[in-house]
Amino acid sequence: MKLNMEEEEDYMSDSFINVQEDIRPGLPMLRQVREARRKEEKQQEANLKNRQKSLKEEEQERRDIGLKNALGCENKGFALLQKMGYKSGQALGKSGDGIVEPIPLHVKTGKSGIGHETLIKRKAEEKLESYRRKIHMKNKAEENAAEQFRMRLKSKQDEMKLEGDLRRSQRACQQLDTQKNIQVPREAWYWLRLEEETEEEEEEENEQDEDEYESDDLSVLDKLQILTSYLREEHLYCIWCGTAYEDKEDLSSNCPGPTSADHD
Repeated sequence: MKLNMEEEEDYMSDSFINVQEDIRPGLPMLRQVREARRKEEKQQEANLKNRQKSLKEEEQERRDIGLKNALGCENKGFALLQKMGYKSGQALGKSGDGIVEPIPLHVKTGKSGIGHETLIKRKAEEKLESYRRKIHMKNKAEENAAEQFRMRLKSKQDEMKLEGDLRRSQRACQQLDTQKNIQVPREAWYWLRLEEETEEEEEEENEQDEDEYESDDLSVLDKLQILTSYLREEHLYCIWCGTAYEDKEDLSSNCPGPTSADHD
């Protein structure tokens, strides 16, 4: 039992540890050299960054101190001003209405050229103005479209009213002509045509004479004016009043006028 324990390998013995080590010549030294170089390069980069940072900080501190402190007699420009009668805290100018504090210093930190910021600002203003013009033009177009729609609607309503007045005048003309035993109207369109026409009537309508073709060229307003004048002269009837007067004197005295606007 004792012999078997002695024969087992001891993993903590020097013989086992030495076997695991790499004993190639020069390899540990090469690793140490490489590691030392890497550390040195990192240190140099850190020192360079710290040096640059400190230079900027020192420059900023010197600038701040110079701006906070007032100019002394050692400054040549200030000395010249004193010789001309200038006193510390006094405004510049012959009459003393100039600036008191020096013009502030604006340190440019960007890489763009002089005037670049002004150019960017001007372009932004132009872009904003262009956007405003587009909005204004869009609103104007919408207003014009709405106004045109209202005008078309009013025109349509006026046209429908004229057509209704013409149909009333045609009915009245047909009735009054019939009462006077007038079998044929003075013009074909003086009487209201029936909505349901036979095929023969449609063929006859296509064979109208030249006078009837000329009547088709008249507008609804023209027909209404002609027909209302005929009713007033022939029958002493006013379509707007809805009354047949006794004579012309009665018509002229009691009827406001020959148009719809006269009766509003």
